Amino acid sequence: MAKKKAISDNTIARNRRASFDYAFEETFEAGVVLQGWELKSIRAGKAHISQSHVLFKNGEAWIIGSQFVPLNSASTHVNADPDRTRKLLLSRKELNRLRGAIEQKGLTVVPLKLYWKRGLVKCEIALAKGKKKHDKRQSIKEKDWARDKERLKRMKS
Repeated sequence: MAKKKAISDNTIARNRRASFDYAFEETFEAGVVLQGWELKSIRAGKAHISQSHVLFKNGEAWIIGSQFVPLNSASTHVNADPDRTRKLLLSRKELNRLRGAIEQKGLTVVPLKLYWKRGLVKCEIALAKGKKKHDKRQSIKEKDWARDKERLKRMKS
């Protein structure tokens, strides 16, 4: 019997809450500086970015609140801190653009997902504007309508 090939999705972790709380204006791709035990943890599927956010300090971008749960087999000589801040690698032009938007327009930068790209871990971040309560209600209505529309299409076929 032939086995079905699994679709290779290179996504490691998603921040699904971000799309509910924010309206995205522009996305960027950033590299993440990681330690060896963190890579092992990512490969084991123990990475979470749902409570994380991006902070700018000394002209650099840092991701705060991401969790990489250390494995039991982690090295004994390394102090594994699952909640440490991790540096994001962006070009100077991108950093200046993000900082300008944050300071002038009052936007925020949120991480959307972690994924593999050519053997490296990348983080997709977005310039975002916070949604108000009525905006959230509207997006829920739109999702429900899209789901009902798909359901009606399937029933007609």
